[in-house]
Amino acid sequence: MTRLVLASASPARLSVLRAAGVEPIVRVSGVDEDAIVASLGPGTPPGVVVTELARAKAADVLPRLRDDGVHDAVVVGCDSMLHIDGRLQGKPGTAEVARARWQSMAGRSADLLTGHSLLRIRDGEVVAEASAHSGTTVHFGTPTDAELEAYLASGEPLQVAGAFTLDSLGGWFVERLEGDPSSVIGIGLPLVRRLLCEVGVSVADLWATPPSGDGNQHSV
Repeated sequence: MTRLVLASASPARLSVLRAAGVEPIVRVSGVDEDAIVASLGPGTPPGVVVTELARAKAADVLPRLRDDGVHDAVVVGCDSMLHIDGRLQGKPGTAEVARARWQSMAGRSADLLTGHSLLRIRDGEVVAEASAHSGTTVHFGTPTDAELEAYLASGEPLQVAGAFTLDSLGGWFVERLEGDPSSVIGIGLPLVRRLLCEVGVSVADLWATPPSGDGNQHSV
């Protein structure tokens, strides 16, 4: 059975995949993201930056899969960054940086870019690869000073790309999206399905349990 390997520690990405019927093997990559970005140079297009980071993350976990005896799988690496004012923003890391970013982006729009890289392995070797990035325009609301301080105090925006989430506390401050919501959360299901086709795998082959077939899974 072909397995999907998620090269990420992100609980949000894992949640998206599980909700979509896939129970992945999780292997956390340990790449130096800053070093990779620096090696690409300042003129590298934003979409290339996030895609190369995703590719590095997927490649980083391959040796451990071989050691663990995983020989038939698709490894997916992802990386998300917010593109605003001509610059890419990753995880702020501190409350001070997150506060400054929110003060800059509140009431404005920006593009959340997510790079995806899939490596198809068979008999422990890479036999196919497909990579691309997706972009979704995020229209931000304007939190009050008290709301922003409470959000910063939660710690959530410090360790997520662009200093916000869509599927948790940060969702209160997102007015609307133009694009794929799952990509904003961290892994774009429509794009991953297309990339899976490119490496010769059907997404239906990865489903942990078949859909119920009642055709009515939406809340009303």
